[in-house]
Amino acid sequence: MAEPTPRRNEPRLRPAPLLFEPAAAASDPEHFFDLESIEDPRELLSRATELTQAFRAAADRAVEFQAVAAAQLADPRRFDRLTPADIAERAEWTEDYAKKMVEFGRDLMRGEGEDRTSADPL
Repeated sequence: MAEPTPRRNEPRLRPAPLLFEPAAAASDPEHFFDLESIEDPRELLSRATELTQAFRAAADRAVEFQAVAAAQLADPRRFDRLTPADIAERAEWTEDYAKKMVEFGRDLMRGEGEDRTSADPL
């Protein structure tokens, strides 16, 4: 099973593999990581739980990268810096959320984001 996102000083554990599917299988709307072929409910629950945790871990990491990128784009030392409104437009966020993401990214870059329980800046 996937592990929670570790903090900056802990080694990052890898989530359960998300095994990429062939294009033909992915085009079938009933096909999802081969879960539909698992008949044992215990095994199905176990694998579905692994996938859920892996997707959550991946989403948390992606949010952290979004926040760092937003903070870098808003850095006043950049000649091409973006405003929170510009960042919000690019990322399809509200301006308030973009401001929070910029601050979250700055916290992460300073190493202060370690005490959060998830990657969500809210």
